[in-house]
Amino acid sequence: MNFYFQAAKTLERLDAKQGSIKGILATLPEKDRKRTAALVIETLKYKSALADIIVASKLLKEEKKITSMNLALVLVHDLLLSKGVQAGDGPVKAAILRHKTRLRSELQRLKIKRGAKSNQELAQPEDPRAAKIPRYVRVNSLLWTAEEARQSFISRGFSPSSSEAITSQEFAQDHHVPDLFLFAPQTQFHEDAAYKAGKLILQDKASCFPAVVLSPPVSEDGAVIDATAAPGNKTSHLSALMRNKGKLFAFERDHKRFSTLQNMLQKAGCRNVEAINADFLSVSPEDKKYGAVTHILLDPSCSGSGIVNRLDYLLDPADRQSENDSEGVEMERLHKLATFQLSMIKHAMKFPGVVKIVYSTCSVHATENERVVCQALKSQEAQTAHYTLAPREAILRDWPRRGIPEEMDDREQALSVIRCRPGDDATNGFFVACFIKASQPDSRDVAAAAGKRKVSSGTEEHEHAVSEKQGTVAKPSRKRKKRQRIS
Repeated sequence: MNFYFQAAKTLERLDAKQGSIKGILATLPEKDRKRTAALVIETLKYKSALADIIVASKLLKEEKKITSMNLALVLVHDLLLSKGVQAGDGPVKAAILRHKTRLRSELQRLKIKRGAKSNQELAQPEDPRAAKIPRYVRVNSLLWTAEEARQSFISRGFSPSSSEAITSQEFAQDHHVPDLFLFAPQTQFHEDAAYKAGKLILQDKASCFPAVVLSPPVSEDGAVIDATAAPGNKTSHLSALMRNKGKLFAFERDHKRFSTLQNMLQKAGCRNVEAINADFLSVSPEDKKYGAVTHILLDPSCSGSGIVNRLDYLLDPADRQSENDSEGVEMERLHKLATFQLSMIKHAMKFPGVVKIVYSTCSVHATENERVVCQALKSQEAQTAHYTLAPREAILRDWPRRGIPEEMDDREQALSVIRCRPGDDATNGFFVACFIKASQPDSRDVAAAAGKRKVSSGTEEHEHAVSEKQGTVAKPSRKRKKRQRIS
């Protein structure tokens, strides 16, 4: 019965908005994760129907042994929609079985009321935007090569394609992120031997952008900070781009998420990472331990409003805001998040040796994105250290969607930040900005060297060159500007 209590507790964490479905499931004990995750996901699919059945049957009012709605949800799911309650005899199992006949009757009434011919028709429909997002698979270059992965995919029956409009039996290599491949949305890799061995990492394309934009140094004396590292996808990506050289300090303050991070890094073969169970904001910028750090990745807590993946459509619709749905947004919560996000950026700017900071969110709200960036640029920390936004050419110059000009203090600055729009860009919603220090010659050299490093992406290479005049964003022609701006 502990299995059901754990599943109920996971649902409670989702109700409390403690993270995304994927993120919270990743914190479950590994030995129980697969089974618990399956029950949680299936329960969420039928949550609306199950809740109606539970209320109509008066289960919680008449049965004191079942102490919460979430416990009732997982038990009723297995009783009515699965193979029965999978637990040994006990008071809780006996309690739910006492109401078996009544619950089944309410299920039939609900199907008639909703016009459902089968139980499956009671499930919540998927977010249509999720169907437009491919299954992205990043090759972990610490353990495998892109060519080895390609041959493995072919051996599994997939055919390479030069188009990103792929069928269920095809795959393609991404044009923006090195070592990233895309498959049809429903393609599964969780049971694949390469995934289990850490050679493949399931990571959305937009989530790969921060590490690529940061372009960390590849040298034995290089030093980088990942300020909010768990669950570890971006950390392992940074480690791969650094080729396991230098030092990568990965901070995570939550103990459970820290454990998840450690497991991820070990599985991915990240030998240059020092995982630290501490709050990045508690670290002194003057600490000599971090004196060599030149690059910082900031991906702080955010509203998660851009996530429309195959799981988070199952959350309460009130938690999934569209980009233009300002009335439903919890503005107080957004402002609190923005305050925290700004504090992270300002703290990072205090590290004397740092010359490049990448800030990212999986949010679609300007409150957490463009407005935070503008406040950061006007802060005393930015003025003192002479931080500015990196020019467009250094921020995935081939990516078409940029920031919202109306939300920036200077409309031209919108060209220096990246946006991903869910449903339109074949990714989840995302935002990336890159701050560079423009005052010290040696700092410019470090940032420029990192930006000029060429990375292979299938048949083409992308050179992210940082301009000699890093404080100046080059103005595009009128024709080009009109095409790039976002209304």
